[in-house]
Amino acid sequence: MSDLFDLSARHLTTRAGIDTEELTGRTFPYQFDRTLVDDVDLMAATPGEDLNWLEDIHLMSEDGIPAVFDRYTNAFLKIHFEIPPGREDEYARKVLIKHLQEGNSYGVWLKYRHAKFPQPELGSWLRNSPTVGENWTPPQLEGWEPPDGH
Repeated sequence: MSDLFDLSARHLTTRAGIDTEELTGRTFPYQFDRTLVDDVDLMAATPGEDLNWLEDIHLMSEDGIPAVFDRYTNAFLKIHFEIPPGREDEYARKVLIKHLQEGNSYGVWLKYRHAKFPQPELGSWLRNSPTVGENWTPPQLEGWEPPDGH
């Protein structure tokens, strides 16, 4: 029997998510050093002062490591520093805001190419963010022509 049909030769995983480190192949200093996010002002950085948005951000875990979910990337951002007890959500929020303000979210990176309408590059969590999406054109495959009559 070939390995193609031999299920004992397969090693399947049951991962339910994907983390930012895996998507981008990068980590960021603020994932490892709590002092780099201590000065993040969550109230000032909250989009449109929408506290409901901020309250939806909680410390979670990915692969047994504390993490915060970046909904713009649809992936987890792992937190590798020790979080003081009782401040778990606060630090998850600070790490996420720092990540978004520095433009390191994979979802933000995609805006350059795929934003179809003018919008702040780094969203409303950073004042005076440059605008992207002003000159969007649909992507076209090289050499592809639409069928006749279309």
